[in-house]
Amino acid sequence: MIVRKAALTPVRYAGSSLRELAWHTQRYFTLLWRSIHGTVTRPFYGKDLAVQLDSIGVGSIGIVILTGLFTGMVLALQSAVEMRQFGATIYIGRLVGASTVRELGPVLTALMVTGRAGSGIAAELGAMRVTEQIDALNTMGVDPVRKLVVPRFVACLIALPLLTIITDLVAIFGGLLIAVVKLDLTFDLYMRSVYSTLAQNGFLLRYIPIDFVSGLSKPLFFGAIIAITSCYYGLSTRGGTEGVGRAATGAVVTSSIFILATDYFLTQLIIGLFIE
Repeated sequence: MIVRKAALTPVRYAGSSLRELAWHTQRYFTLLWRSIHGTVTRPFYGKDLAVQLDSIGVGSIGIVILTGLFTGMVLALQSAVEMRQFGATIYIGRLVGASTVRELGPVLTALMVTGRAGSGIAAELGAMRVTEQIDALNTMGVDPVRKLVVPRFVACLIALPLLTIITDLVAIFGGLLIAVVKLDLTFDLYMRSVYSTLAQNGFLLRYIPIDFVSGLSKPLFFGAIIAITSCYYGLSTRGGTEGVGRAATGAVVTSSIFILATDYFLTQLIIGLFIE
């Protein structure tokens, strides 16, 4: 009898884990749907949206500028080591421009915002959950999703593309510094090289490079991931102040994994639609 019980324990554990995963997945996508629905239906909380735009967007400018600057500088510096062997340092601009706009800009911006703003969202909502402020909103007839989640969701959708543009521009400028100061390239040669690589995959509506479109479409998905994941962990917080810390950590880790996985699938989709 004891042997039979021990043998079933892993099966029961696996079944319980799968049920819990399915339950969390359902709640996660329910929160996503309610957030999307809340962006196009009344009531709107404009003041809360403005506060979140300031917190998530304006508050993250400093860290994305530093991220973009040093990323562009390091990318140009490391690439020059290899490209100098083949006399191809004149193509540094192509490498920096393509790498930054297509991949590094959107992904690094999203990861930085996740670490800075995502953890804050989860901790803030988690603190409201454990102190019963969210229950008080329900008592007063206020929908916590519309009041707390939707403004953060919309703010992330607006802020991430704008922050990504800043990261891209600063990274290209960082590469320019290395190209001019250490590689003796001219400003004109570097910028022509950047433009040529962005234009080589064609244009959308004749004027917008496809790479630029793909580089700005990804932040929309990343912003949704950051907002929904952070809010979900915050609203699901249990266990007092320790639970708030666990929620913030879980939000950052899960959002980062989702961002990296989503980046792969979006890249594959964009290549299949526009490049191949």
